[in-house]
Amino acid sequence: MPLPPDDKLPLRRGRIWRKRWRYVAAFSDEFLVCAARVTVGPVGQTFWAIWNRGERKLMENTMMLLPSARGEVWTEPRDGDGQLLYVPDEGSVVRIESNHPDAGEVRAFLRFDGGGRWTEAVCPTQDDQYVWTRKRVGGPVECDLRLGTDRLVSKARGVEDESAGYHPRHTVWSWSAGVGTAEDGRSVGWNLVSGINDPPEKSERSIWIDGEPTEPGPVEFDELKGIRFDDGSRLDFSGECERGRDERRLFVRYSYRQPMGTFSGTLPGGIALASGVGVMEHHDAHW
Repeated sequence: MPLPPDDKLPLRRGRIWRKRWRYVAAFSDEFLVCAARVTVGPVGQTFWAIWNRGERKLMENTMMLLPSARGEVWTEPRDGDGQLLYVPDEGSVVRIESNHPDAGEVRAFLRFDGGGRWTEAVCPTQDDQYVWTRKRVGGPVECDLRLGTDRLVSKARGVEDESAGYHPRHTVWSWSAGVGTAEDGRSVGWNLVSGINDPPEKSERSIWIDGEPTEPGPVEFDELKGIRFDDGSRLDFSGECERGRDERRLFVRYSYRQPMGTFSGTLPGGIALASGVGVMEHHDAHW
């Protein structure tokens, strides 16, 4: 069974197309940024969003891709497929380049320095298929955003999500990732999910405390309002902006909501948040 990052997964396994993506985010007091490159079989897309928290302004764009096209989001250096999906431990640079109808030329450089430990999971799916994924949350990111004539330079904390595999043709899931500070001063981060890669054990669920990850038990999403843990802890979410899309293509259709904003509440083990920021998502995909 081939597994990234050492092996390249076949484009198709049985009757299921390979799906793969690299999603990154950077969260700071000044802005929230997310960007991704996604492929389903031979087709793909890039998307990015930048929320200027001071001006309360959201800029975003989604672009369909032909095979090997660069698109508007990529990780340097690119591999033979036009993207670097599995980055080295020492970090990487994610670039965004776009012409936005409101802001004009948008250029962003997100330098992930490799801080924090990866968590990795291989999860079985229906019909003897499988999905590989790894996450790294909470590491430092140096951000340089150039939005038309404006420029924002800041240090942020990041999310990295690399996934590849043979998800069921119809997949519905809820997901959240975020960073914050506990009331006792420790740094925290989380990657939580329901509906995908979520067996009771050896799932992709992870919580980082001062950079060290542990796996919590299964979680329940209260729509996009909060997350309940199996020990009774809960995170509450308050959105500041929201991305959403309803797409219908030849053999792919999907709909999602993905707000970004702030979190409050308690992580398992009685770890109360002093502050938290991140993303929530609900996704329904036929792919």
